[in-house]
Amino acid sequence: MEQTGLILALIVAAGVVLQWFSWWLKIPAILLLLAAGMTAGPVTGWLDPDVLFGDLLFPIASLGVAVILFEGSLTLRWHEVRGQERMVRNLVTIGALITWGAIGATAHWILDLPWSLALLLGALLTVTGPTVIVPLLRTVRPVQRIAHILRWEGIIIDPVGALLAVLVFEFILSGERGHTLVVLAGAIAGGSAIGLAGGWTLAELLRRHKIPEYLHNSVALALVLAVFSLANLAVEESGLLAVTVMGILLANRKDIDTEDILNFKETLSVLLISFLFIVLAARMDLEILTNLGWDAALFFAAIVIVVRPLMVLVSGIGSKLPWREQALIAGVAPRGIVAAAVSALFAIKLERVGIPEAGQLVALTFMVIVGTVVLQSLTARPMARWLRVAEPEPRGVLIVGGNPV
Repeated sequence: MEQTGLILALIVAAGVVLQWFSWWLKIPAILLLLAAGMTAGPVTGWLDPDVLFGDLLFPIASLGVAVILFEGSLTLRWHEVRGQERMVRNLVTIGALITWGAIGATAHWILDLPWSLALLLGALLTVTGPTVIVPLLRTVRPVQRIAHILRWEGIIIDPVGALLAVLVFEFILSGERGHTLVVLAGAIAGGSAIGLAGGWTLAELLRRHKIPEYLHNSVALALVLAVFSLANLAVEESGLLAVTVMGILLANRKDIDTEDILNFKETLSVLLISFLFIVLAARMDLEILTNLGWDAALFFAAIVIVVRPLMVLVSGIGSKLPWREQALIAGVAPRGIVAAAVSALFAIKLERVGIPEAGQLVALTFMVIVGTVVLQSLTARPMARWLRVAEPEPRGVLIVGGNPV
């Protein structure tokens, strides 16, 4: 028990230190966190998350992802994308379907995966996510309109990708299209309803001052976890949609102040991201990863060079977004914690029903996560400058005061 406590403390401490180093070195934290997890796990064998957490590993990971998504959705305000609603809507609907189908077909043809696993991998890789988009935007500093579109896409696409993964997973298990569509419809309806109910409840409690100020953060956290768990209990894997809907509702209520809750959730999200990336990377099978070969490199190139630009091109039809801004959006789509967590979860489920190739899902997902983060961290800022859609570097000091000085 004492050793377990020490390991947990070291994981948290390492995560915070690596976040600090990443800020100091001006590189994405996810790279250092993944490297630390793989070093502690498959390389040295010091950390084995399955032994350390047992059956609690994925409930903990799922609840952590729920909090991260809720925090991201609390920043989504409708006025930010006014005039660009069509672009955002297309990216998370038509664009998500194009990404899913194109990555699935590419995985089948290039990697020779069965269609079922190829489409599941496509669903997992539709997501980008706030854990990697937001830090990247701080470095790239694109014009505000692009930043808002990418942030909205990154947060909303996470539950969409999870639902697509559920759709394929249910089809793999049942083989019945009708049953699969019923499950999907139930997940959308159930998750949305529970999320709206949870958001309305918290908003009314805050508006009517029924919660003392010092309990705002605690009650919000407890309600987020309850909404996520209830939604998943009602319809499997609808929890991410529920907490996203809940956060968007709260963010757009003008009669309540969520600033303190947002600040608390941002701090909590940093800790959770650090912890989860290290733990999930430590579960990686290094042999599968090193055996991916040139086919995997070709698969990655197809995602970055063909699939993403194609989906942005189609999503931009009818929008008023200039081609330069669309080009930068096409060049920014790093994958993050939701892809890592959901791929690991479905791989375990598939292995339990006797599908041995399921281990490849995790290795390919982590390859795309690392590849997109590294590549786009290096290229996005120069690309934004070349396209002339980057904000200028801040210069000078503005002193605001009411006295003569």
